[in-house]
Amino acid sequence: MPGKKLSVVVTRRLPDVVETRLSELFNVTLRDEDTPMSRDALVAAMQTADVLVPTITDKIDAALLAQAGERLKLIANYGAGVDNIDVATARQRGILVTNTPGVVTEDTADMTMALILGVTRRFVEGMRVAQSGDWGGWAPTAMMGGRIGGRRLGILGMGRIGQAVARRARAFGMQIHYHNRKRLRSEIETELDATYWESLDQMVARVDILSINCPHTPSTFHLMNARRLKLMKPSAVIVNTSRGEVIDENALTRMLRAGEIAGAGLDVFERGHEINPRLKELPNAILLPHMGSATVEGRIEMGEKVLINIKTFADGHRPPDLVVPGVF
Repeated sequence: MPGKKLSVVVTRRLPDVVETRLSELFNVTLRDEDTPMSRDALVAAMQTADVLVPTITDKIDAALLAQAGERLKLIANYGAGVDNIDVATARQRGILVTNTPGVVTEDTADMTMALILGVTRRFVEGMRVAQSGDWGGWAPTAMMGGRIGGRRLGILGMGRIGQAVARRARAFGMQIHYHNRKRLRSEIETELDATYWESLDQMVARVDILSINCPHTPSTFHLMNARRLKLMKPSAVIVNTSRGEVIDENALTRMLRAGEIAGAGLDVFERGHEINPRLKELPNAILLPHMGSATVEGRIEMGEKVLINIKTFADGHRPPDLVVPGVF
């Protein structure tokens, strides 16, 4: 669409520098409030805009796409995951979908390691003791956690983030094991000193720490269900910085309460921000509000990718981060 200044609607507040650049390049409609758009507001935006810039909090399903106007030709998602968008339906209607891959890799891997350390070394419990006013001082047997060096780390999903986690974990002296839809090339396995498990059941039964790093798809929904969670060692820890829907949260909560799993570090939850109240009560669970990619640098880089995708599209070329249905 060369020569035309596109109409762009952004569904959430973005970093100031990103909003400023969008305003310079396009006829952009920005939000004053940092809250998710209502469904009616999304419909209105999709009926008037050339480009929609949604986030993971916006559910762009087939019913919504059916109400899109003829002008809408690009959905430039602000985020790497696109499970919030019916990509196949969008393409059928002639609407391209882009995302922002690769930007959150290092930040999410950092958060994964922070959660692994936080759970195994009992950070939250220690903070509560220190801040309670009842701490009596150091004692030889107080607040003992576990050493992560030498432990087996199982990585479920060995894409960019899974591999970044593996590199960090190796530096801590951990043994790397992984399960993935496709086995990695031998040279990558050698670089990471990683052991591949074709059977997820067999891997989860043997690892000390399990890190969830796979996307949410129909095939990964409740991949860690009650049966599979029961295969884990009672001393094992599970960490999730990917998508909450991969774990059966109710089953995990029951097992944490019963001591059948030692601990959990969760940055994502099955029902978004609606966390199981019983999970919130547990001392052996660290719960974070989806902070895995929340760095200033990362969020600005995400915005830059959105800008490049829209600008490339506006110039009449294929956006660099075009999502192909069934491939993401």
